[in-house]
Amino acid sequence: MHILFLTHYFPPEVNAPASRTYENSRRWVGDDCRVTIITCAPNHPNGIIYPGYKNRLWQWEQIDGIDVLRVKTYLSANKGFFKRTLNYISFMLSAVFFCRLVGSVDVVVSTSPQFFCGMAGYFIARIKRRPWILEIRDLWPESIIAVGALKNRFIIRWLEKIETFLYAQANHIVALTHAFKRHICSRGVAANKISVITNGADLDRFQPLPKESAIRKQYGLNGKFVAAFIGTHGMAHGLETLFKAAQLLKDQPGIVWLLVGDGAERENLLLQKEKLGLNNILMLSQQPKNKIPEFIAASDVCIALLKKRKVFKKVIPSKIFEAMAMERPIILGLEGECKEIIQRGKCGICIEPENETQLSEAVMKLYNENKLLDLLGKNGSRFVVKEFGRGELAEQYLKVCKRIINDNRGPI
Repeated sequence: MHILFLTHYFPPEVNAPASRTYENSRRWVGDDCRVTIITCAPNHPNGIIYPGYKNRLWQWEQIDGIDVLRVKTYLSANKGFFKRTLNYISFMLSAVFFCRLVGSVDVVVSTSPQFFCGMAGYFIARIKRRPWILEIRDLWPESIIAVGALKNRFIIRWLEKIETFLYAQANHIVALTHAFKRHICSRGVAANKISVITNGADLDRFQPLPKESAIRKQYGLNGKFVAAFIGTHGMAHGLETLFKAAQLLKDQPGIVWLLVGDGAERENLLLQKEKLGLNNILMLSQQPKNKIPEFIAASDVCIALLKKRKVFKKVIPSKIFEAMAMERPIILGLEGECKEIIQRGKCGICIEPENETQLSEAVMKLYNENKLLDLLGKNGSRFVVKEFGRGELAEQYLKVCKRIINDNRGPI
């Protein structure tokens, strides 16, 4: 079985936050399955090409047994609607044009959150005359409307029509959450056309590690209680709430708020930190993926936040599973399906989104109650091993691919 997977973002190291199909490589897909990726040169989130790469027309590499074809795109930082759209469209055009460099395939899979990657899958599946699976990792245009990044009603209607068209044309859809599935069904798609395969944790990479480490020593965190937000600093995350909570606890010298990552809002947050004189916040830029487990291990509690919007009730951030796997409790500022997971696993404290008072109170509670901190962490580890290991999730995904291939034997 040869799977052709299209994704706009695929970093140099294979363990990246993306589909289980390509992320888990030979460990989970097996020798009878070949995966080829079409993507762009790594440049996320600043639009700057990573060392060792160039924005060539096309270039091949192999990562952990996976063939990766990187194609030329218009480079843009992960901010600004117009330039990002040009970046997305250029990837779609390059992917469609250079897909001829990939030989025969059995199925085409393309992933959101941006439409044009999904649309590239539609065109390539027809060029290759093979079935097409559309993976929905975020709801467009709902999510970009929710954060105010898109307000033009004409463009919104146009994107909604594309969304409905792609749902209708896909041979099958893989949704990241049950809430996504309900949304897609509301667009007239039959429920049996949609499989739900959630995010999860790579249990080989994310395992419990000692808290005291070189990371803590390097950044002066020894003896501190570290409340960490690790991930993209985007418009959707509402990190102003974290800053307000840090201001409420600025007289607690034993507590440090650690932010690790980059994104459209990072510069504004740095200015806010300086303006408010928040010396209890430590902000570090984006780190290599292989260092992320060390930063989670150096934390006492991991924080996951999104703005209080209806669309975000349907979202499950992958970071919660990684923290759970490493026995770190979670403070979750998010409602809906994700909240249900935290409550079912008894592995964290759920607060109202954008409520800095509840966030500060949750941090203080865990700061003062070591037994609760330890209990929530161990609960999360057991829960993620039981239900959210990526090995089993990859098997589910491969079964979907095989079924769609068998149901669509011969040219389409």
